[in-house]
Amino acid sequence: MDSYTPELATDQIRLLTKVARMYHERGMRQPQIAAQLHISQPRVSRLLKRAVDLGIVRTTVIAPRGVYAELEEQIEQAYGLTEVIVADTEDQADEAHVMRALGAAAAVYLETTLMGGERIGVSSWSSTILATVEAMHPRPTPVADQVVQMLGGVGNVTAQTQATRIVGRLAALTGAQAVYLPAPGLLASGDMRQMFVTDPNIEPVLQAYQGLTMALVGVGSIEPSPLLRESGNAFAESELPALRGGGAVGDVCMRFFDETGTHVESAFDARVLGIAPDTLRAIPRRVAVAGGTRKTTAIRAALRGGWVNVLITDLQVARSLV
Repeated sequence: MDSYTPELATDQIRLLTKVARMYHERGMRQPQIAAQLHISQPRVSRLLKRAVDLGIVRTTVIAPRGVYAELEEQIEQAYGLTEVIVADTEDQADEAHVMRALGAAAAVYLETTLMGGERIGVSSWSSTILATVEAMHPRPTPVADQVVQMLGGVGNVTAQTQATRIVGRLAALTGAQAVYLPAPGLLASGDMRQMFVTDPNIEPVLQAYQGLTMALVGVGSIEPSPLLRESGNAFAESELPALRGGGAVGDVCMRFFDETGTHVESAFDARVLGIAPDTLRAIPRRVAVAGGTRKTTAIRAALRGGWVNVLITDLQVARSLV
């Protein structure tokens, strides 16, 4: 930015200031200013630009209440993310309120950014993703080609209805084809998983993961969510110490990672029927809808490990991240 110099005459400064005030404070248009001051419109334009260069005019963006643009930018820069959206969630004690706020923010994000031709992978047992699809409005024209289940969606009948609804409703809202993974997400053994992998109904779904352009996921902590526990796809309580012993703090699609975001490889992986860690992290746009203070450590680790590159979270978690 230029600075004032002795060579810049006082009358020039006066004219610059006068034009700037007429334009920015009084709302006058450039032709009006030119006519009133008896100067040309091109000169008015040059004077306005010069006023900015000299710091006479400074542009300030004031975020309205409930918008946290500066905080979002801080998180983006700290973790190398493409985008961060902080939902306005002042009542942190009410988990249902936080869930609705996250779902509403994610719904607006998807409605705004889905432009067509997307192949979207979704996690099956995420309450925040369910809240997202419940909050979305149908698009007037198709904005996605496929919605693919990234983790086996078969489980307890009541919970399975929710997992099916995530895929089916998102597909209906976006005009896409729904692709289900008709198997449990967690199997009793690696041998049992191997049987499913070669099933003609399962194999094409697993192959579809290679062409996904976007992933829509939740972030889990070691303690399974109520929806996951109800589904019957959660690891048993007796198995959790082994995960903790390996350093695991959270998961995305039941792929666990430590505090640095590094994948915790274990025998548990062989029992999960869903997208592989490397395949997941190769998807160009990976959107996490996750919040709640109990998940702060897991969310931070997921960001560090590159499991996601777009984060939609609540205000308290966002503040903790920076």
